[in-house]
Amino acid sequence: MTPCGGFVYLKTIMGRFLKFLSLLIGIGVIIYVAAPHKPKEGALEKIRKRGYLLWGADAEGGAPYVFPDPENPSKLIGFEVDLANAIAGELGVKAVQSQNAWDSLIPALERGDFDFAMNGIEITRKRKERVLFSAPYYVYTEQLVVRRDDAAIKSVADLKGKKAGTLSGTVAQDILMGMGGVKVKIYSGQVEPYQDLAIGRLDAVLMDLPIAAYYAKPDPRLKYAGPPVGEGLYAIALRKNDTQLKKRLDEILAKLYRTGELQRIYEKWGLWNSKQDKLAAFFKNPGTETLDESRSAPIKNFFPMLLKGAGVTVLISVSSMALAITLGLMLTMLRLYAGPPFDWLATGYIEVYRGTPLLIQLYILYYGLPNIGISLNPVMAAFLGLGMNYAAYESELYRAGINAVPYGQMEAALSLGMTRGLAVKRVILPQAVKIALPGITNDFIALFKDSSLVSVIAMVELTKTYSMLAASTLRFFQLGIITALLYFCMSYPLSLLARRLEKRLKKDRR
Repeated sequence: MTPCGGFVYLKTIMGRFLKFLSLLIGIGVIIYVAAPHKPKEGALEKIRKRGYLLWGADAEGGAPYVFPDPENPSKLIGFEVDLANAIAGELGVKAVQSQNAWDSLIPALERGDFDFAMNGIEITRKRKERVLFSAPYYVYTEQLVVRRDDAAIKSVADLKGKKAGTLSGTVAQDILMGMGGVKVKIYSGQVEPYQDLAIGRLDAVLMDLPIAAYYAKPDPRLKYAGPPVGEGLYAIALRKNDTQLKKRLDEILAKLYRTGELQRIYEKWGLWNSKQDKLAAFFKNPGTETLDESRSAPIKNFFPMLLKGAGVTVLISVSSMALAITLGLMLTMLRLYAGPPFDWLATGYIEVYRGTPLLIQLYILYYGLPNIGISLNPVMAAFLGLGMNYAAYESELYRAGINAVPYGQMEAALSLGMTRGLAVKRVILPQAVKIALPGITNDFIALFKDSSLVSVIAMVELTKTYSMLAASTLRFFQLGIITALLYFCMSYPLSLLARRLEKRLKKDRR
């Protein structure tokens, strides 16, 4: 068969195959259309069929919402746990909490990870565009807290020029940032802001009253500053198409309020007040909640904050890497040439820092040291935490580079009359550093990404800025792409540098 004939034969076979495939697809479509279809099972039916209600919340968020029982850490307690159990009881099932980070509860709900989200989620216009809200189950206010001896701050209006802390993605954050002139520090947990306030890192904390009542009011070092401000509503967040489940939840919440069960739960946690009388009107007319009047800003409006966060990331990363390189070299010298006990101490340092998580080290530096009288600001804690951690890894790179230098180099230097220290400085180290340079550059790139961990100590770098903006605007995808591009723009030049160094090393070895 000629090549031309083979091509024609192949074309004929392919044509017949495509016709057969089209016929099969057509038959499949006809069968699918003609076959009877069951109506799609709703969320309420799934819950009853499954036998339990899956609700999303962040147990790390703290009291009094949902948190581990101090006497039995395997058990969750909180007023929302009690409310979830009461709702599940009305549905004839049991309640099961699904753990999820607070600032990503809405995306997780939309993804279908749980039936609904309930974790002090405030009704806002932005959230209402994405999810369906039940009738409100709690009327909250914002409470300003200051130190006991502070007589200057008496209300939110006195915060101009002061440092105030709050939670990420909350209405309190919007209030503080909307005031202007306030140095706002954003936290991911509820305990840390009050700790920082007590030791003087903050001038005030503004958070929801239930949080202040549980953490700040019992603390003898702190006090309320003025009456509560603002007013908002907590509600259960559901997926947009779960209208049947919303209707049933509204009925259950209204019943719990009418029978006094809701009041009993709130009184148990010290949360009942006259504001809760407003719930009756919302149960009668769901959907009449007062919303914030914020509007979606153009994406370009977020660039200044993201670029500022990127600048902080560069500052922390460069300064920390400088410390890591210097300290790592010192550790290598002690380990290889100092002798006991300094070599043991250097080895112990390296093993401890490599064997424990960077996140724990940052927590100890920032939140642990104040317990022994040492208080670091976030910048210093981030600088020391990253630098001291990466020093252990840089030390191992230097050691590998030194061990790669033939021992004959040292012998030759000593035979020329050099001292051991001078031989290391002039002969061994230059060659070792050249071998270790590509690895050091790669660690620098890794440090840029690991710098995101300093957000846990209230450092507002690039990742923290993204988290704040995404939680408040729910633009996780668009802002995530921009943030990823900024990280790429910062780290790619380092990748090019690493390649160039590798090429130069290859030439030198030749």
